[in-house]
Amino acid sequence: MKKERYSLGLDFGTNSVRALLIDLANGEEIATAVKEYESGEQGVILDPSDPNLARQNPADYLKSLEAVVHDLLQQAKKNHPKFDLRQIIGIGIDTTGSTPLPVDSQGIPLAFYEEFKNNPNAQAWLWKDHTSTAEAEEITELAAKEHPEYLAKIGGRYSSEWFFSKILHCFRVDPIVFKAASSWVECCDFIPAVLAGNTKPSEIKRSRCAAGHKAMFNDQWGGLPSKEFLSRLAPELGELRDRLYSVTYTSDIPAGYLCPEWAKRLGLPVGIPIAVGAFDAHLGAVGSGVAPGKLIKIIGTSTCDITVWPLDKPLADIPGLCGIVDGSVLPNYFGLEAGQSAVGDIFNWFVSYIQPGGEKLGSHEALTERASRLRPGQSGLLALDWNNGNRTILVDQRLTGLLVGQTLQTRPEEIYRALIEATAFGALTIVNRFEEYGVKIDEVITCGGIAEKNPLLLQIYADVLGREIKIARSSQTCALGAAIAGAVVAGEEKGGFKDFESAQAQICANKPVSYKPDPENHKIYRELYCLYKELHDAFGTPQWRGSLFHVMKELIAIAEKQRKK
Repeated sequence: MKKERYSLGLDFGTNSVRALLIDLANGEEIATAVKEYESGEQGVILDPSDPNLARQNPADYLKSLEAVVHDLLQQAKKNHPKFDLRQIIGIGIDTTGSTPLPVDSQGIPLAFYEEFKNNPNAQAWLWKDHTSTAEAEEITELAAKEHPEYLAKIGGRYSSEWFFSKILHCFRVDPIVFKAASSWVECCDFIPAVLAGNTKPSEIKRSRCAAGHKAMFNDQWGGLPSKEFLSRLAPELGELRDRLYSVTYTSDIPAGYLCPEWAKRLGLPVGIPIAVGAFDAHLGAVGSGVAPGKLIKIIGTSTCDITVWPLDKPLADIPGLCGIVDGSVLPNYFGLEAGQSAVGDIFNWFVSYIQPGGEKLGSHEALTERASRLRPGQSGLLALDWNNGNRTILVDQRLTGLLVGQTLQTRPEEIYRALIEATAFGALTIVNRFEEYGVKIDEVITCGGIAEKNPLLLQIYADVLGREIKIARSSQTCALGAAIAGAVVAGEEKGGFKDFESAQAQICANKPVSYKPDPENHKIYRELYCLYKELHDAFGTPQWRGSLFHVMKELIAIAEKQRKK
């Protein structure tokens, strides 16, 4: 009789860390646990004087990690009395990104030092920190002039959410922290290094996913951007390059093996292989069964849209994407990433900040129920989904949201539905960009909290995209993808898998329910999308030339038609 084998996936999200233990024979999720971060507001360190600042305390990662694994193992033993710790053969890790940490020469975060513990610049710079918009523009302008190849693989513009923007901003606003940092390490590289017991920056195995999508790393030009290029931004940044890295690894490679200290702290056997880390959305795509032709939409506070493309097939550089990187999602494929800077965060803004109708009438549930009674276009409203900037395809964090068409009769549920529709129009813009450059999308699979909880949103997405929307079977696709990576680095000889594809075939599936487009709704949304695209181009591109005079009139005409039905 074949012995049970398990893999542990650790998902370090924006507000918490989640642990998942899966049975490798059938993908059964035998235990899961969640631990919230303690610092800041829901784990995020904010600054009331600067809405663009978002940091995290790296101590929260380690404290929450220890607690969540203990909870997970207790649950596993409770659910499966014969469960044996020795049956855990691999560990995989995903995190948010780009979330770099300034560290000393031994890889200890500066935030752990007494002199820096209350300094937000010494903390982890969370993915959604947008304090470095000026630096991102500066990097983009210099690269466009001197090294356009750097931008070609990341959609044409560098982002304030990314690695070098944040480090350059730290140099500008806090040279003391910058000087104290021997190096900077992405969170997805830091956690595996800690568990393996070797955090020296020069010895950490750096993630291809993080480096390629956020730090302009590509073997075609020798890895990271040249020292000369970085020195043009700041000589000190050029010097830092020597203390970063020159080699990156895919997640089928071990980052190391569980060291005695952390084995004891977690209650696990010493020596379990740990996969090279990756970003949450990328391993979420793995856990959702990503493959060529399959677009995975991870829908949460923001969205990431992930697909892959075979290395041996021609692929154009696609403007506006967050990256085209060899091996960032699956080895032997290009990983293609797009996304929206806010989706769930937009709905939460409306409910929590605007507070329409108070707690009872203005809850997500109440607004969703009333919004579901409306027909497409009935409200006469149209919104842009840029409340936190535009990640794809405009790559501009200084864009903001917009609502057109409100009257003295506009109701909260109408606005709520318009906001959902705006995010769906943004999603369609991304799909269109993929297909415009030859990346055919045959299947759309969603995952994430919103995909699990909001049927109205998924139906609107199906109606807007004109495509069936499927849902990944697992509610924890990021942690599941991490667990798959752990099983791959363990290898077949230990009861794992030889590669990601064989693991996905065994473990990944969709839920039986899906959402099919309504032809009449799709027809109306095609009209609305034309107006959305005009607003998109008018406010988002310098090339647009035209008139918006007709937009309100057409919205009114569509509304009058829909109200008569």
